[in-house]
Amino acid sequence: MVDDLHNGRRPWVRPEDIAEIEAASILDVCPGVGLEHESNGASGLSELRGEWGPVLGLWEGYATDPDVRFAGSSGGAATALSLYCIELAGMHGVLQTAARPDIPFLNQTVLSRSRAELMGSTGSRYAPASPCDRLDLVERSPGPCVFVGKPCDVAATLKARKLRKELDEKLGLTIAIFCAGTPSTKGTLEMIRRMGVDDPSHVAELRYRGNGWPGKAVATLVNGEEKQEASLSYEESWNEVLSSHAQWRCRVCADHTGEFADIAVGDPWYRPIREGEAGMSLVLARTQRGCDFIQQAIEAGYLKLESRSTEILPASQPNLLQARGAVWGRILACRIMGVAAPRYRHMPMAGLWWHQLTFWEKVRSLLGTARRALSRGLRLRKPVIPHDFETASHCSST
Repeated sequence: MVDDLHNGRRPWVRPEDIAEIEAASILDVCPGVGLEHESNGASGLSELRGEWGPVLGLWEGYATDPDVRFAGSSGGAATALSLYCIELAGMHGVLQTAARPDIPFLNQTVLSRSRAELMGSTGSRYAPASPCDRLDLVERSPGPCVFVGKPCDVAATLKARKLRKELDEKLGLTIAIFCAGTPSTKGTLEMIRRMGVDDPSHVAELRYRGNGWPGKAVATLVNGEEKQEASLSYEESWNEVLSSHAQWRCRVCADHTGEFADIAVGDPWYRPIREGEAGMSLVLARTQRGCDFIQQAIEAGYLKLESRSTEILPASQPNLLQARGAVWGRILACRIMGVAAPRYRHMPMAGLWWHQLTFWEKVRSLLGTARRALSRGLRLRKPVIPHDFETASHCSST
């Protein structure tokens, strides 16, 4: 896996390795090819099943550990669940994403095995990440592990575990984080520049969220022995910069809420956040296994959660509901334009396109995609171009 400045983390296949690649198995596990729920059966709450996937239970709450709650992007629920799994549930570790210590605006995959390591990975990482690249650590571990990732990462893991018995046996729990799209690394560099930082090589630490709810994007700068901070509000960093750099793959993704995970966690945006309010998490049980672990973490004192009615979910994430509707229009346009696009089954979208989008949003989903197909050359195969982030001058001038 390499970092492509404009396209994020991508697999880079060298010509001498092509003969060793099993193309069929790669397509079998790629969530970008398509996603499918087993059926439209009766699993989960019927009010949410079509547009939100299987939901067996819905809660709002927070980590009881105040440090975990403060450091988390919302209420620290994913970290608290992970901590419970390590300390009491017998899990070997948690495979997750953390900042690279040498280049903190890039990500790396780590297997956290302690509270300190989990705390070092708190807060959202709005930069390209590929936690599936170290599923070998889970497969070779002496005991079951937790996997934490974006919805697409969890969907890929589910596909992979169906093909690899050892991996399936070692995946004790999967947790997905709600995702509105992953910005490219170019987006992060633009965010850093908006903070007034001309040379990203001076950034020693970068947090996108957390340390409060929703938290600021904060860059810790080191120049010699001098240390200082630069920051942007969540609205400035996400709404004004990062969201516009989402990858095209994210624009045709129908799963923004981790429908294929055991547990999914997001923000309860259904009400305004008061200044200085402590963080809260929206927690969804997607499977019976997820439901069991949530109940166990509550009983063990790691989580404080209260059950919520089903209307809380669409009220909290209306933008994700609209995004899913727009995906139907984009995929239709892709088919007409001859552009490769995912195939989804038992994941209703057409009704959302018709009922949730305004007339002009419908038009943009169709004509906007056609325009992108032409301007971005989406019908063409493009090479992955690894970017040399080690060269600070190159990084700051791109």
